Amino acid sequence: MKVGYVYIMTNKINTVLYTGVTSNLSKRIYEHKNKFVGGFTKQYNLIKLVYYEIAPSIESAIEREKQIKGKSRAYKENLINTFNPEWRDLYEDIL
Repeated sequence: MKVGYVYIMTNKINTVLYTGVTSNLSKRIYEHKNKFVGGFTKQYNLIKLVYYEIAPSIESAIEREKQIKGKSRAYKENLINTFNPEWRDLYEDIL
């Protein structure tokens, strides 16, 4: 079974958060960074990967994404602060 990933991206000044899901994290973040993906992440210039989770399946990753999306910004910031207190771009770590 293929694993899934839930991730949170932000812009340079950490003001906008986007939660997404994918089965190939490095490829998906590359696409966001290079503006290959239209929509919200391109519009708000979300280029920093600040959080991710690995799920045992894409289905469970989708469920987790829905859970996170339904939570407050404070909840998402707490996830990021626990996982990545400096809010640094984690893209290099996943290559």
